[in-house]
Amino acid sequence: MENNRRLALALALVVIVVLLTQFLFPQRRAPVPVTARTPAGAPAGGPAATTAPTAAAATASPTVAAPAGTTTPSPAGTAEPLPPAETITVSGTSAAYDVSSVGASLTTARMLGYNSLAPARLGGGAPVQLTPTGEPILSYRLVVPGDTLPLSRVPFRVSRPSATAVQLDGTTTTRAGAPVAVSIVYSFVPDSFVAHVRGTVQGVTGPAYLLTDLPSTLRITEPDTLEHFTHLAYAYKPATKDAKSVAFSRIDPGERQIVAGPLTWAVAKSKYFLVGALAPNGAGTRGQFTELDLTGGVRTTKLATRAAATLVQQLDNGGFAFDLYAGPQEWRHLHAMGRDFENANPYGGWTQGIVQPFATLVIRALLWMHDSFKLSYGWVLILFGVTVRLILWPLQQGAMRSQLKMQRVQPELQAVQERYKSDPQKLQQEMMKVYAAHGMSPFSALSGCLPMLIPLPIFFALFFVFQNTIEFRGVPFLWLHDISLKDPYYVLPILVAVTQFLMSWIGMRGAPPNPQAQMLTYAMPAMFLFFFINVASGLNLYYLTQNLIMLPQQWLLARERQKAQGKPVVQGTPVRAGSPMRR
Repeated sequence: MENNRRLALALALVVIVVLLTQFLFPQRRAPVPVTARTPAGAPAGGPAATTAPTAAAATASPTVAAPAGTTTPSPAGTAEPLPPAETITVSGTSAAYDVSSVGASLTTARMLGYNSLAPARLGGGAPVQLTPTGEPILSYRLVVPGDTLPLSRVPFRVSRPSATAVQLDGTTTTRAGAPVAVSIVYSFVPDSFVAHVRGTVQGVTGPAYLLTDLPSTLRITEPDTLEHFTHLAYAYKPATKDAKSVAFSRIDPGERQIVAGPLTWAVAKSKYFLVGALAPNGAGTRGQFTELDLTGGVRTTKLATRAAATLVQQLDNGGFAFDLYAGPQEWRHLHAMGRDFENANPYGGWTQGIVQPFATLVIRALLWMHDSFKLSYGWVLILFGVTVRLILWPLQQGAMRSQLKMQRVQPELQAVQERYKSDPQKLQQEMMKVYAAHGMSPFSALSGCLPMLIPLPIFFALFFVFQNTIEFRGVPFLWLHDISLKDPYYVLPILVAVTQFLMSWIGMRGAPPNPQAQMLTYAMPAMFLFFFINVASGLNLYYLTQNLIMLPQQWLLARERQKAQGKPVVQGTPVRAGSPMRR
């Protein structure tokens, strides 16, 4: 019976690890209010409460700057031609950014150190461009008492305070004809993916809000276009809670979700790149974002390729400020931003509190090994797998020996259960005596499951890390052209299944006959093959290393079991008169 319990527990753990990993951690939906609200901070019942629309009431999708030379209706209803847009480029060693004089929007971000791996027809081979051509990185609107002013219609005067800064000054008018002066300054940090965005608004009386529209999609940069779309998501960080993520696929077309603030940051992200707006370091409640409005985009297929996200920030004495990060999801860069920005990929769903710290430890360990030993990430994963298994070796050894003890004590426990089955109190006392005679406790059986439980957080962490860690992107190893993608020849998944079978087969040597265990010997490799055949080859490499290290340990313990079974007398088992053991 004890063997069957351990078998059932082991099988349950295998099912969790092998079949349900991708389904145990669904991304949560953001809270959906019943009705739209006034932006946080507006006085209830005042002018803003009745006239200033929320982010949700403005427009559902980011506003794209109108092409140069087109005519756009003015607030008064007349058509006025827009002047040709001037594009200002700020380029460094890491990235190049374009700012448009029409709308003061950041229109393009190119990653100079990362080439697109997408098919050639989608721009593959060129430096990564974060958004599709013609779609801005950021665009703005102003909510003032009685009106919403889209800045995409406003021509701005351009000046250059420095080589890395761009200042844009423009004037728009409300429906009532009141002039509103707007000034926006982008200060790009050299050799980084960061810009400080600062602005002032003059001519507004009463509460006013800046609406910042994040990208409605990100450009395809990876060879697997389906995987690109499945990774599209928005993420945000409440001021006092853990970061949350909302996949595009989790927002139905036209569905609106409003996340109440204060919020520290919000991002639009693909598998390896993101665009994020962060409240300035040390900003109080008024400096943080008051809400985030999410809207599902139109779908022409089952794939969710578009959505819309608008950040709302209340003007503080006519001014606003935030930091912009537009670049790769490289852990060191994200961590350097502070404000828990390295958690822009919230791992683990409802187990985030457990998985996220392990993911951080795993990433830091892998980066340290890579930098310290100057090894390719393929060898780093092998070294990491060996290190983890060697650290766990003593515990694994003790747990397996505990299993051997349980196997030896089973005949005595079964005899006691048969003898005292009608007297539960006496049965419990006699069973405790049997455990004590062997130096064991009723909980000794649980220790045999520890080797399966302890590596699980690391395995789950690696599973999530490989989904978004750009350090592994495009890294070749042996026959693998990219360890972040599945093995194109399925060599590693097959080897994982074969080594899993060998471990089970060696582990059964000398064990009592058990039909369920024999069935599991064949079922487990098949389930492992099913799971690993489509996951990152680097994860396959790590797990294969773990299995190879386990094989000699399983063999040594199988020999111990066989030697223990060859002893003439088993401790605590009486030898009957006339038994061959007495001769």
